[in-house]
Amino acid sequence: MQAAATPPNFNFRREVSRMLKLAVPVALAELGWMSMTIVDTIMVGHLGPAAIGATGIGSSAYYSFAIFGMGLLLGLDTLVSQSYGAGDREDCHHSLAQAVYLALLLTPLLMTLFAFMPPVFNAFGVNEQVSALAGPYLTTLSWSTLPLLLYGACRRYLQGVGHVRPVMFVLLSSNLVNWFGNWLLIDGHWGLPALGVPGSAMSTCFARLYMAATLGAFIWWLERGTGPGFGSLIRKPEVKRIGLLLRIGFPAATQILLEIGAFGAAAVLAGRLSPAALAAHQIALNCAALSYMVPLGVSSAAAVAVGQAIGRREPVSARRDGFIAIGLGCAFMLCAAVAFLTVPGPILRVYTDDVQVLSVGTGLLAIAALFQLFDGIQTVATGALRGLGNTRTPMLVVLGGYWLFGLPIGYFLCFRGKLGIYGLWIGLSIALIVIAVVLMSSWQRHSLAQMAAPAMMFPPPPGILAP
Repeated sequence: MQAAATPPNFNFRREVSRMLKLAVPVALAELGWMSMTIVDTIMVGHLGPAAIGATGIGSSAYYSFAIFGMGLLLGLDTLVSQSYGAGDREDCHHSLAQAVYLALLLTPLLMTLFAFMPPVFNAFGVNEQVSALAGPYLTTLSWSTLPLLLYGACRRYLQGVGHVRPVMFVLLSSNLVNWFGNWLLIDGHWGLPALGVPGSAMSTCFARLYMAATLGAFIWWLERGTGPGFGSLIRKPEVKRIGLLLRIGFPAATQILLEIGAFGAAAVLAGRLSPAALAAHQIALNCAALSYMVPLGVSSAAAVAVGQAIGRREPVSARRDGFIAIGLGCAFMLCAAVAFLTVPGPILRVYTDDVQVLSVGTGLLAIAALFQLFDGIQTVATGALRGLGNTRTPMLVVLGGYWLFGLPIGYFLCFRGKLGIYGLWIGLSIALIVIAVVLMSSWQRHSLAQMAAPAMMFPPPPGILAP
């Protein structure tokens, strides 16, 4: 049995710097990803409230399922980073090629689902003016599905082999592409027809085509002149590897869907309260989502760093990298918590000057400040566990945390306990605390298990730690 390799001359500052080099570009990329929807909303704003509502509803309906498809590709984080750590670039190419085939299989399924969704808007009582615009917006946006999934595959591959700056560049620059496309197509410039809300969706399609093509070009550029070379990406479909991707990716995708569903359910419950409470809920949730993007980027870096260490058969490094990443995520979220507590007014006034909304929102940001640390822990711990190949545990923990604890408690405190929107947020905070504690404990246990059985880390083909 091969002994675990312990890297000599450990230097804490050097290791933190190395993790930051991975995490910062990915965190900026996550912020760039979030800002694309904001750009669309801003650009259609002058068309009126119905256009803004249609963009919001159409985007929410699309992302609820498209992100599940993206989540199915998260297995690349594990397979590519472990293969790269083991020095097997050909196996990295093997996984990427099968992820492309998986994207091709998922695209018609998702597009068929999107085609049946516009009539559902009317069934759920969506305003007729909004529904009339949301349907064409969603139908047009569905054509971006294949480029989006191909972008996801290329992004996961590049992150797995440690090239994160191209991902950052593409996501930040794609916002400029999207903005320019919106300007051209919404009102019609340079002789083009004014397409209105569907024009914004078409612009997003072009931006995603740009994202996929540019990342593919980066892969070709980075692989040139290296063994096994870009040509080894041309492979036949292989059911076994696609199945392995799904085995890791399906729990991760389900976890994402459960989280989206939990906060969607919270929004529905908030909709039963006053307009001011609902507005404050949406604004505070947007602030919390923005701060969440940074630990989400750190989470991706943790998955890559841990996976590469496992591939090198260095479980000590894997464990250490995981804890460093969790520490970085916590450090940022503590800063966000301080901002929410000390300057809530300026933050909220970016969105509104309504006195009632500001009053409720200040209280919600105070509650958000309390769960920031735990949100950082659970997010980065999920990525570290994904680096080990364990995606089932986070899925089960999120299911229990939100749906068995957070939402029922929030509902009780909101309506029976007469705490209103604050009760709902207290329930979500309890869920995050429970999830963070359990996932941190799980990371502690599974990373120790790696150190106890190092010879079983990475048998060819890539070895996945059983949850």
